[in-house]
Amino acid sequence: MRESFDIDVVIPTLNAERSMELALRSLARARDTGLLDQVIVCDGGSTDRTVGIAKAWGARVEAAPQGRGNQLAAGAAITRSPWILFLHADTCLTEGWEQEVGRFIAGDGASGRAAVFSFALDDPSILARGLEWFVKWRCRLAALPYGDQGLLISRSLYDDIGGYRAIPLMEDVDMVRRLGSARIVFLDSAACTSAARYRRDGYLRRGARNLFCLALYFLGMAPGTIARFYR
Repeated sequence: MRESFDIDVVIPTLNAERSMELALRSLARARDTGLLDQVIVCDGGSTDRTVGIAKAWGARVEAAPQGRGNQLAAGAAITRSPWILFLHADTCLTEGWEQEVGRFIAGDGASGRAAVFSFALDDPSILARGLEWFVKWRCRLAALPYGDQGLLISRSLYDDIGGYRAIPLMEDVDMVRRLGSARIVFLDSAACTSAARYRRDGYLRRGARNLFCLALYFLGMAPGTIARFYR
């Protein structure tokens, strides 16, 4: 019954030519074996080679208003499969993820839960290992994964909780809060994300900024205001 395993992948992009090819390559085998139906790239107005690269890998490219929340919602709106996998353009899935996802979907009650991958960075530094450790414990204690960890969710559950909201920042936190910890499953397979942003901004500086923005969100500040600070 392969139909029950069909997944559409949604990837939001904006000038992602340097990283997205790895993400698309990590999905290629799953497309060849029939696990994935289509890869939808929702582009927010790239001026580099992002769109061309996506089309070369057989992805369906759609334009969307800039902003990750907008782009994720736009991509989800045109999916046609019973499962949706949301993935960032600078994140690639590691070997063996297809088998684990298949087991998750085949499990009892899977359509009422969502799954995320474990967090990894493509950086051998001790700072990267420290951030991975922090994210691991954040997930264990607070059930609050990063958007970089992807999100696999049934279409029915996605619709039930209202999907991604068109907010400029914290769309991932907003989503997992509405899901609730009881409906989030943490997979062993890793989603490996580019560490370029952390190397550019500094691990400590970027980490502190992220935590501060998260604190502002939980204190009730509007995502639009937080986004201006974040930028």
